[in-house]
This record gives sequence, C-alpha cells and structure tokens, in this order.
Amino acid sequence: MKRLRPPRRGIAISAAVLMATTGLAACGGSGGSGSGPAHLTWYINPDVGNADASKGGQATLAKECSQASGGKYRIKVQLLPNSASDQRIQLLRRLAGGDKTMDLMSVDPAFVSEFAAAGYFAPVPKNMIDDFKADRVQSSIDASTYGGKLMSVPFWSNTQLLWYKKSVAKKAGLDMSKPITWDQLIKGAQRAKMQIGVQAKLYEGYSVWINALVAGAGGEVVKNPNATYENIKLGLDTKAGKDAAKIIHDVSSTGVGGPAMGNSTETESLNLFSSKKGGFLVNWPYTYGAYAGKDKADVAATMYPQTVQGEKAAPPYGGIQLAVGKDSQHADLAYQAAACITNQKHQADYMAASGNPASRKGAYETAEVKKAFPNGIAAEIRKSLDVAAARPLTPYWGDISTALQQKFSPPSSVNQQTPAKTQSFILKVLNGKALL
Repeated sequence: MKRLRPPRRGIAISAAVLMATTGLAACGGSGGSGSGPAHLTWYINPDVGNADASKGGQATLAKECSQASGGKYRIKVQLLPNSASDQRIQLLRRLAGGDKTMDLMSVDPAFVSEFAAAGYFAPVPKNMIDDFKADRVQSSIDASTYGGKLMSVPFWSNTQLLWYKKSVAKKAGLDMSKPITWDQLIKGAQRAKMQIGVQAKLYEGYSVWINALVAGAGGEVVKNPNATYENIKLGLDTKAGKDAAKIIHDVSSTGVGGPAMGNSTETESLNLFSSKKGGFLVNWPYTYGAYAGKDKADVAATMYPQTVQGEKAAPPYGGIQLAVGKDSQHADLAYQAAACITNQKHQADYMAASGNPASRKGAYETAEVKKAFPNGIAAEIRKSLDVAAARPLTPYWGDISTALQQKFSPPSSVNQQTPAKTQSFILKVLNGKALL
C-alpha cells in the first residue's frame, strides 16, 4: 500500500514548529500529582451567538465536569482563534510540536481527517466507542470517523438553515412552506428589493457555501476522499460545479448579495439580515439568538435552498468534534471528560445557551432547547441535520479549501469556466506543481 502523503501545508507548518518552537511541548504541562487532580487543558473554539459563559458555555461545561469527576481531574480552557482556518493552524503547530497540553481539543470536522491521517489523535478507548456513538445524529458520527475508526467524539453538530423575514417573503411572493430554490430566492429578493446574506469572503465559510451548492446539484467536490493525493478525483469540472458557479455569479451580479458580499462572513451576513435591507440569510442556528433586528417575531427558518429544482437540498454540515492529542499525559481521563461534556444534559444546556446544535438526538426533545428555538425551529434544525452534507472528509481538505477560496474570489469574477480552472489548480497544488 502506498503511504499517504501528509498535506503539504501541514508539513510546512510542522517544519516551522520544529525549527522555531522546539520548547513548545514543554509549555503549560498537563501537570497533576499523584495525590491531586490531573490538570487537563481543553482548547476551545469561541462560543458564538447567544452564548452565556455562565449558563452552559464551554467554560461552564469544563467547570461542571471537573466537579463531577470526584477529584480525578480539573479542566482548564484555552481559547482558540475565531476562524476555523486559524484554529487549524494553531492546533497543527501544537500537535506537530508534541505539545503535552493537548488533552482536549475542539476541532472543526473539516480537519478531523487531516489530523487523524497524520497520527495526531490518541485512540478512542474501545470500551467507550459505543457510548460515543449512541443517540448521535449520523452526520456527527461520520465526521468523527477516519479509516473506518472513530477518531474523535461528536460534540455539537451544526447545519445551515434558510432564515427569512416573514413579511419580506410575502412581499417577494415566496411560499416558504414549500422547497425553495436558489433561483427562486434570488428572483424573490429582487422583487422585494431586499438582500440575501451569504458567506463569500476568502475564508473557510466560503468553501462551506461552494461545497453545499455542488452537493445540492448531486455532485461532490472530492469524489474519492480516502484516496492518496496522486489518485484523488475532483468533481468541480462537472454540471454540478457549473450549477454552483452560476448561483454564486447570480447572487453577485444581481446585487442581492449586498454591497460587500466578497467580504462577508457569518457575522457580516447576520448583520445584513438584521438590517432594514436584509430579507433572507443562509447561516447557522445561532442566528436566532443573535438576531439584533427590531421584530424577532418576524424571523423564521426553513430548509436550505435547493441548488437544482427537484433535487434535495444539501445543507452544510459543521459543528465541533472533541479530540485528544497523542502526546497527552492523561488521555484516558480526557476521554472520560469528553463523555461528561457530551452527555445529554450538557448537550441540551450548551445548545440552549450557545445556539450551537447538539449531536445527541434526545437534546431536541428537551424543554430548554424547544424554548431556545421556538416556533418549530428546533425541529427544523434536527430535520436539516439528517440531510446535511459534510465537506469532503479528506486529509487534503486544508489545501483544497484554500484553493477553492482563491479561485472563486472575488465572487463577481465567478463564471462557467471557474470550476474547471479551479479543479486544474487544485490538482497541481496537491501534486506539488503549484503554490497556494
């Protein structure tokens, strides 16, 4: 069997770490003495939306699980950068440097395969695998798996919805009780003279949108995600890729994406939706708690738009997986902590406090989650998770994503030749014939 080549960007990062930060592994130490609790460090992504650090945020989960451990361990949280791309780089630096404080990590599912392929995760204990899969939505289990093995623990499972103002949808002539296509949404926004919030800045969120559009047209950005780099097959230079490019072109060229579409992240698109000009938005469930507009009763949500009429929508799948670093000195305790963090009570508490959806199905039936996501929104999130499409679970996603963002930017330049040019560029990058 040919050995899997680690992602080229990962190699560059690792080399830089080993040469420039040789002392990294010693910083912070997991600590703990034989007579006291082990000190576990949990690298967390920032809580967003309506997160309340005093009621169910990750810091609170760390505190509660420390207390519930009976003195076995104490969890300290370390905050990662805001963007998924920057989180990936920091985690890679520490993992490649043999940092012993990598007891627990909140990892974007797009990077689980990359880290697992490099051997950076401690094995999940065999006697805990069934528990970590129990009651989880299948998409979260898939995102935690690499090479047929569970490599991380499902924590929360994100999916995007189509948010809309009921008054604007009526003005736009759209029946939101039925499936909506991107074409219908664009034309409706034009009729209502309103705008659609999307994520199209040169960052991971733009790759999320592109992948969802391709998947919604029945295609795949990567056809064989388990392949080694020289055998990888892409599905951008296809009808599905061109369908995706047309939607991005239309959102941009009609102006419904707003005046700063090419600089829009989740935050900017939510701000647009909250403004007087905002009528529609594709974004994650934290949107409801974070909405800052005047009339929240006017806000509703439905299934993500279809790329092609008649084809099922493929909402983006996101979220966070919990992983344990291979050099952790307390891997067994870290997995015990992960079990506590992801039990049903904590899943429901975290979803209600942060707006980030639970990976456990049972959490959606709790009163607190239904209260946090009223008017059927909780059920809509649960429904969306059953059909959500993950980004390709390939160890090369970091390079592929960066190349996608570069070649599809700015959105105003996207045309029917963009998918073919992007596919050619990605293959050159993976084979060392082009640089990002």
